[in-house]
Amino acid sequence: NMAMTHCDLIIAIGARFDDRVTGKVSEFATQAEIVHIDIDPTSIRKTVHVDLPIVGDVRNVLRALNAELRTMRGDVSPARFPEWYEQISMWRAQHPLRGEQDGGAIKPQFAIDTIYRVTEEADPYVATGVGQHQMWSAQFYRGRKPRRWLTSGGLGTMGFGLPAAMGAQVAFPNDLVVLIDGDGSFQMSLQELATLVQYRLPVKMFIMNNQYLGMVRQWQEMFYDRNYAEVDLTVQPDFVKLAEAYGMTGLRVTDPGELEAAVRRAVDTPGPVLVDVRVAREENCYPIIPAGAAIKDILDVGDPIPASLSCKIR
Repeated sequence: NMAMTHCDLIIAIGARFDDRVTGKVSEFATQAEIVHIDIDPTSIRKTVHVDLPIVGDVRNVLRALNAELRTMRGDVSPARFPEWYEQISMWRAQHPLRGEQDGGAIKPQFAIDTIYRVTEEADPYVATGVGQHQMWSAQFYRGRKPRRWLTSGGLGTMGFGLPAAMGAQVAFPNDLVVLIDGDGSFQMSLQELATLVQYRLPVKMFIMNNQYLGMVRQWQEMFYDRNYAEVDLTVQPDFVKLAEAYGMTGLRVTDPGELEAAVRRAVDTPGPVLVDVRVAREENCYPIIPAGAAIKDILDVGDPIPASLSCKIR
């Protein structure tokens, strides 16, 4: 986000510039010239000012741009911009991702990092639902190659994860497919477990179960004075029994020290496996940008909530 804020050139290829990308539009990339490539002319300048619009099929436009680059003289490698890359490295060092595991409940960041470490050599297809687990998966499942990451992004489609994982498994029957889901998102499409068993799809499912609609709860905590409404999911199915009822293996893990063994058992067990990972209930996802703020107005762990962004409810 800081790179987007301070850069002098943005080349946007097929981007919508939706609110998840821009934040407060009037403060988005004010120092940058923007080149926008899109096949749909109505998408250009719909949201942000564009200095150079290019209407065309991305395949054809990129081929033309590459041909133009080959005729240019001079160094266009990262080595030409040492100060810029040093600045980016400084931002990374000053604001590392956090989620260290302590002796208490399983941290979801630790859980996803463990899934990553156990499965990375298999180069799996990774699907997610929508919520905090989706953000943590993007942050901590680091080893994805192109076309391995299946998520609904800013569309926010709860329930997306399980059907997406099933589709990947049908397309690549001999590869490992991992679903990282939340207990709320998973319940939007859990009936598809029947399809999973019927077609013998060996998806390995890991539910980050905090018994909350976690992202909504986090917003209610941070911006609505902890006025929690309709986010508590303590009344939920026993996911292990549910898996067994459908005829598949179900596991539950509550101890950080037992997590790696449970992940390995899930991966090594033939057929579909559902793992109920009981994580810390009120762990928050950082960094976060409040609604209506600019993308540089990032809140990290321990940062105070600006009074202008807090919706006090009496």
